[in-house]
Amino acid sequence: MTGQSGKDAGPGPPGAGAPDGAEDAAKQTEPVIRDRRRVRATGKPAEPSGPAVAPADEALAAGALAAGGLGAELVALRTELDERTRDLQRVSAEYANYRKRVERDRALVGEQATANVLGGLLPVLDDLDRAREHGELVEGFAAVAEQLVATTSKFGLTPFGERGDPFDPNRHEAVAHLTSAEVTEPTCVDVLRRGYLLGDRLVRPAMVAVADPAPPPPSAAEAAEPAEPADPAAPPDQTETGS
Repeated sequence: MTGQSGKDAGPGPPGAGAPDGAEDAAKQTEPVIRDRRRVRATGKPAEPSGPAVAPADEALAAGALAAGGLGAELVALRTELDERTRDLQRVSAEYANYRKRVERDRALVGEQATANVLGGLLPVLDDLDRAREHGELVEGFAAVAEQLVATTSKFGLTPFGERGDPFDPNRHEAVAHLTSAEVTEPTCVDVLRRGYLLGDRLVRPAMVAVADPAPPPPSAAEAAEPAEPADPAAPPDQTETGS
């Protein structure tokens, strides 16, 4: 009875009836790794790709490369700036010369046009001069003549040519020459037609008669000087006679 009751008893706590030898056998079946070195997935040890470089050295090298690139770019920019500056200076000088040339040509064209118009009025002014010499400028006609002369003077037309003026071949046209002891240099003794200037430009020369200084008379000593005698050593003229 005792043995039967012991078999029918309920199960006890886990492992209560397991022997200690079973646990030791389970622990012994687990693999034991004694080599603690790390192995890569490929099974080959890692090899360094080059010499080790510190992070500070890498930063310095990168800065040096960047500085070298900026220096070359700065030199290129300065060279281009110098070229553009020279181009601008050359264009500015050419434009300044062009403006001066245009202004000079415009002034010459205007002066030429004014000279052409005033040149057409010179015969009218000559008639007024002759009428004035003969006393024919009277009453209202004299006022009109004076107004015409004043208008031409406003445009720069200036008459010249008076008796007693020194003869200037660049401004006078000599139509007659005579000698006079009263002048010491070629002098205009008569003005047949007055000349005109437009500023410094000669529009028409003056037509004049010129008196040249007379040669000095021979002195009394030169007048009293006897003629040179004949040379007595000279043989007389001989005529050939036939035998």
